[in-house]
Amino acid sequence: MATIKVKQVKSRIGAPLYQKRTLDSMGLRKLNHVVELEDNPSVRGQIQTVHHLVKVIG
Repeated sequence: MATIKVKQVKSRIGAPLYQKRTLDSMGLRKLNHVVELEDNPSVRGQIQTVHHLVKVIG
């Protein structure tokens, strides 16, 4: 199964609650935290929701 790495590059402070919950569900807890997730449509949608707070590494 293909995976992608996602890094949180901006703070969640001031973000709406649904974006904070999206970060939590992705496993991103603090700034510069990197998680490896499955590459599937569900995760792609989560990334799109918080695209301004995260960066896809690979």
